[in-house]
Amino acid sequence: MKYQNEIAAYIDAHTNEMIENIFTLCRINSERMPAEPGKPYGPGPAEALSAALKMAEGYGFAVRNYDNYVGTVDLNDKAKQLDILAHLDVVPAGEGWQITEPFSPIFKDGKLYGRGTSDDKGPAVAALYALRCVKELGLPVSKNVRLILGCDEECGSSDIAHYYKIEKEAPMTFSPDADFPLTNIEKGRLAGQFDAEFAASQALPRLVSLDAGIKVNVVPGKAFAVVEGLDLAEMKKTAADVTAETGVQFLMEVCGSAGGTENAAVADTAGAGAVSDAQAAVAGAVSRVKITAVGEGAHAASPQTGNNALTGLLTYLTRLPLAACPQITAVANLLSLMPHGDVNGKAMGIDLRDDISGELTLAFSMLKVTDVRLEGMFDVRCPVCATAENMLNVAKKNLAEKGITLHNDSFNPPHHVDENSHFVQTLLAVYEAHTGLKGECQSMGGGTYVHHLANGVAFGASMPGTDNRMHGADERAVLYDLVTSAKIFAQAIVELCE
Repeated sequence: MKYQNEIAAYIDAHTNEMIENIFTLCRINSERMPAEPGKPYGPGPAEALSAALKMAEGYGFAVRNYDNYVGTVDLNDKAKQLDILAHLDVVPAGEGWQITEPFSPIFKDGKLYGRGTSDDKGPAVAALYALRCVKELGLPVSKNVRLILGCDEECGSSDIAHYYKIEKEAPMTFSPDADFPLTNIEKGRLAGQFDAEFAASQALPRLVSLDAGIKVNVVPGKAFAVVEGLDLAEMKKTAADVTAETGVQFLMEVCGSAGGTENAAVADTAGAGAVSDAQAAVAGAVSRVKITAVGEGAHAASPQTGNNALTGLLTYLTRLPLAACPQITAVANLLSLMPHGDVNGKAMGIDLRDDISGELTLAFSMLKVTDVRLEGMFDVRCPVCATAENMLNVAKKNLAEKGITLHNDSFNPPHHVDENSHFVQTLLAVYEAHTGLKGECQSMGGGTYVHHLANGVAFGASMPGTDNRMHGADERAVLYDLVTSAKIFAQAIVELCE
C-alpha cells in the first residue's frame, strides 16, 4: 500500500511521545460524576476532554468543544468523509489492582497499565497520532477526517446523541473501542431492571442485607452481605464447599454479639470462610457477620471471562440454614433464574444463538436486598435473531412467575453493517497489510458509539486474543497493539480519503 513504510517509520519514531500522551490522560479520573454547571458529566470527564483537545491543538489541529459533551479534532477543512469515534470517560476504578493504582499509569513488560489505557484513552491517542502522522508527513488526502472524543460512552452515550443533534454523521465511521480485525455486528442489549417486595421477618438466622455491583455493565468482582444468628463454624464449612464449587472466596468479619457487644473484627486471611476454629469456638452463634464474596470482575459483554461474586454469594447464602421467610424465597427464586456459571441465560429461558452473531450472554451485575425489598439489574447481550417475543417477553414472564417484576418494555436492537461494502473491505485490507494476519468480520457483545450509525463499525485497537482486562483490575494495553493501531488508522485515512 502507498506510504506504508513512511507511516510505520513515523509512528515508530513517535512511540515514546505517544505513551506520555496516553499517560497524561490516564492520570485523570474521568469516570462519570455528578453534573456541574457547564460540565454535564462532572469535573473528571471535562478535565480529560480539555487535556485531549489542548494536546491536539498543540499539534496544529483545529479543535472544538461541544459543551463538554464531546470534542472534535479535524485533519483539514475539506468535505466530510471519515469520523473516528473514541471516548475519554472510564468505568469506576474498582478494587483488586496489584500492578499499579488505577490512575497512576505505568509501562511494564511491554504493556501500559492503568484505567483507560485500553478503554479507550490509549486507542483515542493512537487515532490522534494517525491524524498527526498524515498531517506532518503531508500525505495526500482530499477529504476530512474528524476524531470525535466523547465523555459518556460508559453510561449510555448521551454525549454522542447530543453531538448528532448538531452534526450529521460522516459517510464512514469507525470506533477504536474493540478488537481487530473488524466488528460489523454488535449484539443487541437489554439492561434488565427488576424488583420485588415482601413481608419483613425477624426470624433467626436471617439475611440482614446484601449489596453487590457498581455498574450494570460490569460483572461484580466483590459482593457483600450481613447475616445474623449463624454459627461461625458452620459458616466456615459451607463457605469452603461453595468455594470448591464456584471458585468464589468468602471473607468474614464479626460485627457484633448476640448481646449487642461489638467484637473485634475477625479477618479472613486464609481463604474461603477462614475464620479460625478458635475464633469460631469463642464467638459461637454471633449476632452479625459481614460476608465479602471475592470473585473476578469482567466486562458484562464477556461474563465468561470473570467469576461473578454476586451469584457466588447468592449460592452461598442459599446453602446456609437461614430461617424460611419471603425474603429468602425471593432470593432463591432469583438465583434459580440466574445461577452461578450460567452466562447464556439458559435458566431464564433465553439462551438464543445464530450463525452470524453467536450466542446470547447474560451477566447478573447488581443487587440490593433489605428486609422488605430487593432490586437489581442484569445485562443481556443478544444476537441478531433476538426479538421482543423470544427474549424480552420470555424473561419478563419467567421473572413474573417467581414474583419478580422486570420493568423493561424494550431493548436496544442489534447493529449490522454489510461485510462486503467498500468501507469494510478497505479496512480489512489495511489491517492485513500492516499485520500479515487474516482480515475478517466478527460480532461482539459490547456496544460502541457506532451502534446506531448507518455505516459504522468497530475497528481495533487490540489484536486478536489480547486480554486487556477491560473494566477489571489491572486494565492494560499492549504497546505493540497501540503502535500498530496508529499505523493502521493512518493507512486507513490515506486509503479512504485520497
